[in-house]
Amino acid sequence: MRNTPIINVVIPAFNEEKSIAKVIGDIDRNLVDEVIVVNNNSTDNTVQVAQEAGAVVLTEKRKGYGYACLLGIERTIANQADIVVFLDGDYSDYPQQIIEVVTPILENEMDMVIGSRALGNREKGSMTPQQVFGNWLATRLMKIFYGASFTDLGPFRAIKSTSLAKLKMADKTYGWTIEMQIKAAKHKMRFCEVPVKYRKRIGVSKVSGTVKGTIMAGIKIIGAVFKYKFTNK
Repeated sequence: MRNTPIINVVIPAFNEEKSIAKVIGDIDRNLVDEVIVVNNNSTDNTVQVAQEAGAVVLTEKRKGYGYACLLGIERTIANQADIVVFLDGDYSDYPQQIIEVVTPILENEMDMVIGSRALGNREKGSMTPQQVFGNWLATRLMKIFYGASFTDLGPFRAIKSTSLAKLKMADKTYGWTIEMQIKAAKHKMRFCEVPVKYRKRIGVSKVSGTVKGTIMAGIKIIGAVFKYKFTNK
């Protein structure tokens, strides 16, 4: 009978052939049972590179961060994972810090842990001014509307599988991260943040790297704050 929890990592990836092997290579496979890369309709060699690096690769042809995460979750359910870690594929996060992100779940019985770039060491230029402001505004609104104290909407996070199931995640695109945090607060789950390091990503961001992406993400994130305040979802 296994005594240690099963940990899976889900990495949504769209055209990350230059970075995905580095991300996978920095994951401690003594800690993580399976690395799941969800190819989100890439047009480069992301799939081949990720497979060669040792990841299980799934393909989600519908573009959207949330779509990719939802498909990854299906795999973690099939694996009967106890903890799911979400990590970006652009090498802006430090995969070596997975142990720091999951430890509050393992030791302190937290339901969810957010890796906070605001609390950690952030490389100069790794986040655009609009990203910094957007995070500040979104977390401030969550505090006002939900009483939830967050400093970041960072994509690097971990959550118990049983808790994740209760959230009934639904967002298909930019609102995925804030949906999880709002719903965790509404369900009165136990959550905390840990400081994580953050560096300039490899390649150009598909969200903050374009004017359209920045605007759409901002609308989606702020809209979610109000949407979930007046629904029971």
